[in-house]
Amino acid sequence: MCHLPPALCLPSSEEMEDCCRGSLLSHLSSLLLLFQLPAGGSAEEFMVIGPSEPIVAVLGADITLPCLVSPAMDVENMELRWFRSKFSEAVFIYQNQREQREEQLAQYSGRTSLVKDFLTQGEAAVRIHNVQAFDNGLYTCFFRKGIFYEEAGLELKVAGVGSAPQVHITGPAEDGVRVVCMVSGWFPKPQVQWRSLSGEKFLTFSETQAQDAEGLFTIEATLVVRDSSSGNVSCSVLNPILGQEKAMAIFIPEPFFPQSSPWKLAFMVILTVLMLLHLGAIFYIMREHTEELQEMQEWEKLHRDKEKDQQIKEEALKARDELQADLDWRKSVYLAALKKAKLYADWRKEKIQALTVSLDPESAHSRLAVSDDKTSVTFKESPKCSDDGVYSVLGHEGITSGCCYWEVEIRNAERSEWALGVCRRDVERKGWYQESPEKGFWIVGMYESRFCSNPANGEHVVPIPQRVGVFLDLKEGDVSFYNMTDGSHIFSFSLASSSGTLFPYFRLRSGDVSLTICSRVGGPVQTPLPINNPLCSSEEPVSLSVQGFSSGCGVDGDLPGAESPLLPCGPEAMSP
Repeated sequence: MCHLPPALCLPSSEEMEDCCRGSLLSHLSSLLLLFQLPAGGSAEEFMVIGPSEPIVAVLGADITLPCLVSPAMDVENMELRWFRSKFSEAVFIYQNQREQREEQLAQYSGRTSLVKDFLTQGEAAVRIHNVQAFDNGLYTCFFRKGIFYEEAGLELKVAGVGSAPQVHITGPAEDGVRVVCMVSGWFPKPQVQWRSLSGEKFLTFSETQAQDAEGLFTIEATLVVRDSSSGNVSCSVLNPILGQEKAMAIFIPEPFFPQSSPWKLAFMVILTVLMLLHLGAIFYIMREHTEELQEMQEWEKLHRDKEKDQQIKEEALKARDELQADLDWRKSVYLAALKKAKLYADWRKEKIQALTVSLDPESAHSRLAVSDDKTSVTFKESPKCSDDGVYSVLGHEGITSGCCYWEVEIRNAERSEWALGVCRRDVERKGWYQESPEKGFWIVGMYESRFCSNPANGEHVVPIPQRVGVFLDLKEGDVSFYNMTDGSHIFSFSLASSSGTLFPYFRLRSGDVSLTICSRVGGPVQTPLPINNPLCSSEEPVSLSVQGFSSGCGVDGDLPGAESPLLPCGPEAMSP
């Protein structure tokens, strides 16, 4: 790594690396002094600072990509990541005080290491060994502590000086001599220039380029010298980043230039006369066959008109078929959208089984309190956000097949952070973890004053529900969420075929909040229909992973009236 001008740090790769090591410490210290935040800021917030100038690296050498945090703090326990254009294109990952290689790009495997000398002072750098051409480009360093993270960008410019120019004469051409200059193994693309003995540049010459498997450039520049007085000509090749130049000159003897011949003028005159005679013969033949050509043109015109009429007819039929297909498609889309837009009053014609869900106290976080009837969860004491993660509890019953639903009522839904849905049994729920379908979570909830389905999906512009229905259909692979206050649809997920046994999931993070599972009264209840698949049959049983729940989750009884579509959930169902 080197932030000095190329002229001060370029004589050789060894000198450049020594220069870069000294420059790294001085520049990082300067940046820390310039950008250090006031000491009164939050201990969890920081700024990540990268080099302000591009870092120059020589092919085959080692280079470091530094970043630091301000204010200075110990980053040894943070997650440190250097990546290319995407977060998943990891160059190096340092987490839990060791290197993580699962997400590292294959081309960086075994070529990167972490400089740990100044981690306690807030400075970290990743060293790339044996720099290659594909290392050239933009990088991002990403530092995360708990749920707070920052990142900074930096640019790496890779440069390499290849072979010296090879100049040779290939033969006469265009009243002159053709001279070719060839170089290989340069990066980036070098600048090639031809000059005369006096130093004057030749502006007109041809150039071809190619890149090998390692991305290095091979250039071939061809010059035609027409002036025999030029004598020596030289080919120079310049690396635009390093400023290093290599040149080679060649002397062109005067006998190599083609000599004028006295027969040349006579040959040109004879050639001109022959061309005139040839043109006269063509004109005579064309004149003899004018009438025949006109008749042929008229016949061709009639034939073209006939083909054009036929083409217009075929295009009209095709347009009609395409219009009909478009109308059919629009109709299907409209009907699907209409089905998704239906409110609860239209769904009461269908039935789905209600599942009795109870909480599993053994799966609850130590800071959560589960009610005696195992239907409500809240904080044991006033909650405070911290870095130790989120607090969750699972339902006691595991669902392996079938179609069912349950309802949850949320107290202080707008002024707290919570989430509910389903998850796999084997998900990671310790400390800070990510809730996403890829990790085995299918949820909705409040996250940093936003109501969303998983934090990564963004905010949903819908009323924040006070009561949520979770509709699970393992046969069709669908889980849907509904606002049970007005019957409106919130969000739906498609489950992976390998989801396996699923458990009801409840999570609290902050606020005076409680989640209460609504009790079942009467039996099968008319409920909203999941929008991603047809209705699951009310005759199909719901299989649970706990003994005693192998039959369907419905209970025999009369259907409730249309005026009371929701499960009862009064104050007596909630724990204090």
